[in-house]
Amino acid sequence: MAFMANIHIEFSPIKQMIQVSDQLDRATQIHMRKDAIHQYRNQLLSKQLNCAIEPSMFSQTEQGKPYLQDFPKFHFNHSHSQKHYALAMSHQMKDLGIDIEDLDRQVRFEALAKHAFHPDEFSMWQSLEEDPLYWFKVWTTKEAVLKANGLGIRMNLKELNTKLHPLHNGGMLEHESLGIFAYQNIQLANTMLTVAWRSEQSCKGFALPQIEIHQH
Repeated sequence: MAFMANIHIEFSPIKQMIQVSDQLDRATQIHMRKDAIHQYRNQLLSKQLNCAIEPSMFSQTEQGKPYLQDFPKFHFNHSHSQKHYALAMSHQMKDLGIDIEDLDRQVRFEALAKHAFHPDEFSMWQSLEEDPLYWFKVWTTKEAVLKANGLGIRMNLKELNTKLHPLHNGGMLEHESLGIFAYQNIQLANTMLTVAWRSEQSCKGFALPQIEIHQH
C-alpha cells in the first residue's frame, strides 16, 4: 500500500519578499525583516488552508513553538537564511521542523563542529577531509530536529547524533529527551535545506513521505 502522507515546502528568495532600505539603522532593518517574513508566512498558510490567517490566530506550545488554534492537526515550521526562505507544512506529519543555510555562507567550520558535532559526526567529517556539504547536512539536521521537537537550540548539540551517512540524504535518529525523528536533506539553489518530522521505529523499515517543493 502506498505511503500517502506528504510534506509541502514553499521556497523563496528573501529579496523577493523583503525590501528594506540600507539607510535605516540595523535594529529597524531587523524588525522590518522579521515582520515581512511573518507576513509572507501567513500569506502562504492562508493559501494552503484556503482561509485568511491573521496574527491573532496563533498560539504557542510550552516550548514556544507556534501553532494555529483553529487547525491543531496542521503542522508547519519555517526558516530563513540571509538569501532564502522556506516553509514546511503537513496535515499528516507531526512536529515538523525545517532549517536552511546558504552554502556560500562564511562559516568557522572547525570551531562550530567542535562545539556542536557529536564525536561520531566530527570523526566522520574529518574522514571526509572536512567536506563542507557534509557539515551543512549535519548542522541543518540538528537545527531542524530541535525545531521539530520545539526545543530550538536549548540543549547541548553535541549530545544529538544525527547518524548522518555521507552518501545518503536522509535518515532517522533517536534521543532519550527528544524521541525519534526522521529527516531529509535537500540541496536546492545553492542552499542546504533539511526537513524533519516525528517518527517511530517500524518493522516495515524507513519510509519517506512525499515531499513537494514549490519554488517561487
